[in-house]
Amino acid sequence: MIKKTLLCSAIVAATAMASIAQAEVKLGFLGGFTGPIESLAPPIYQGAQLAVSQVNAQGGILGGQTLSMSSADTTCTDASAAINAADRMINTEKVTAILGALCSGATIAAANNVAVPAGVLMVSPASTSPAVAEIDDKDLVFRTTPSDAYQGEVLAKLLLSKGINEVVVTYVNNDYGQGLSNAFSATYEAEGGVIAANAAHEDGKADYRSELGSLASSGVDTLLVFAYADTSGQTILRQAYESGNFMQYIGADGMVGEALMDAVGADVLEGMIATRPGKPDIPGTERYSEAALADGMDPNAVFASQSYDAAFLLALAIEKNGSAERAGLSEALRAVALPPGEVILPGEWEKAVALLAEGKEINYEGAAGTQDFDERGNVPGVIEEMVVRDGDFRTVGLIQ
Repeated sequence: MIKKTLLCSAIVAATAMASIAQAEVKLGFLGGFTGPIESLAPPIYQGAQLAVSQVNAQGGILGGQTLSMSSADTTCTDASAAINAADRMINTEKVTAILGALCSGATIAAANNVAVPAGVLMVSPASTSPAVAEIDDKDLVFRTTPSDAYQGEVLAKLLLSKGINEVVVTYVNNDYGQGLSNAFSATYEAEGGVIAANAAHEDGKADYRSELGSLASSGVDTLLVFAYADTSGQTILRQAYESGNFMQYIGADGMVGEALMDAVGADVLEGMIATRPGKPDIPGTERYSEAALADGMDPNAVFASQSYDAAFLLALAIEKNGSAERAGLSEALRAVALPPGEVILPGEWEKAVALLAEGKEINYEGAAGTQDFDERGNVPGVIEEMVVRDGDFRTVGLIQ
């Protein structure tokens, strides 16, 4: 009788433990918490966490289960670290889907080596390289930020519109830097601009004076840097200023951050031009900004709104799919992101769940704009024109 009672107790305990295990749906977040974007990564993570907290505050996912999000560091530039992080998320943490990675090379490495073979959906909020769209991804790799094929084109036309007809370019020698440089160069030169010199550089060096000397030998005093604010970007700009050879500095999204101001100096960078993926002035962006401010976040942090969208969309896709299984999730993602359907704005989780329960179609319109994925998982986007004024990057226009 005692043995039977103990056996029953063990079964009850095992059942309870199984219920607890099943009461959580896991996402994985692959972030560059160390390395060249370490100052940018925390707000991006916070954007995703805001979406997760809203889901849980409004009843949870799949009938009241908790949505959780594990995180891992890819270091941004180390492919083996990205692969190991994705492997842990997928095969040990058993996540349903992955939010990330952030840096393009990390996303490509994680997708090719782990996620795609395992059939795991990835949605990146920050991987902008055109090469991401070339992955043989079985429709499993998406992004909520526009490709640098678009940002490079916009930046080129922006500079020409300002009468900046001649530049020298240096780019970090990876998927991000090369993709952005290629996109910029193609449009800039086709539209009549002159690139007097264009050279790759390796990230993480202490001295770029030789590279800068070669660029300066062209006699052009406008320096365009496609790099990261935390590493090569700040070193190059600081040493460029010390050389006295350049008068105008230009950058893109990887350069937009407080770390650049702190390292180089606001007075040095006054007037610097930059672009980054932004968000249009639509109801979804307004709702996100209100929620972010209430949560103590900067609603304008680079890639944070795109990260929010990635997390909210993944939650909607899981709810639409009806389970925490990985199979069928990419089809569900397209179903909740694309018209037709009743519009769902950021934070409207309860509304979305009710509509899905009734068998109705929904169409998420996000914090960073419409997230209407094309056949390669790309989205249309808005590019912000930014200028350094009074010690900060300030948005001066939106380009669609």
